[in-house]
Amino acid sequence: MSDIRELSAVDVHGHYGTYIRAGHGSFSDTLCCGDAAEVVRRATAVNIALTIVSPLTAILPRLKGDAVAGNIEAARIVAQTPGLRQYVVIDPGREETYRQAEQMLAQPQCVGIKIHPEEHGYPIREHGAAIFEFAARHRAIVLTHSSEQNSEAHEFVPWLNRFPEVRLILAHIGCGWDGDVTHQVRAIQKTVHGNVFADTSSSRSVFPRLIEWAVREVGAERVLFGTDTPLYHTAMQRARVDHADLSEAEKRLVLRDNAVRLFGLAGL
Repeated sequence: MSDIRELSAVDVHGHYGTYIRAGHGSFSDTLCCGDAAEVVRRATAVNIALTIVSPLTAILPRLKGDAVAGNIEAARIVAQTPGLRQYVVIDPGREETYRQAEQMLAQPQCVGIKIHPEEHGYPIREHGAAIFEFAARHRAIVLTHSSEQNSEAHEFVPWLNRFPEVRLILAHIGCGWDGDVTHQVRAIQKTVHGNVFADTSSSRSVFPRLIEWAVREVGAERVLFGTDTPLYHTAMQRARVDHADLSEAEKRLVLRDNAVRLFGLAGL
């Protein structure tokens, strides 16, 4: 059996920039910051070939992130930084972000849409129609934060069953505002087109047997590797999958092959 650490991984859920949560400049917040070069350095150190990012300035601080400015910034920075690709951030409260997405999705460095109902402060049940109708027209991949009050995983299911052209990644396996770690997996099980996935970018992914349970419930083909870098330790998130109680074939799917197929990265 080969050493799975020799496999170049794809991280489908990253960020870069300044993290603002407890308060601007607080020590705990500074620990979670990292510019684009630092994100790539940490990824390269553990054989992650590509990280797909959105800028933290587009979503933070909560209710005050500037998605318009963040998208412009990311288009410039990602183009200058090998090892990164970009999600364009849509905030339905900023109509201009739809126009940005229209333009940026045509660029090779932009591989999908990022939405964050919690940080932008809107219930997905009220804005899902507009977001997913737009995504369907562009046959887009969407990454969403999931399973806090504005983004409960099950509330995405009707839109994905209605729009098979859209591929959705429910972020953070194990995340749940109510303490329930099953939300993302249970939502996948309610979909009918095979167009919904979940990623491992959760602090709860370190729970013993959680990733293994997710793979057993929905199949390794529906689980993607994500780190939420620089908020979480990249090497720790990689090691969690490298040492998971999964077969080598399942680890390959999670770490790389699913993302290569989903994002059309065959030349990576």
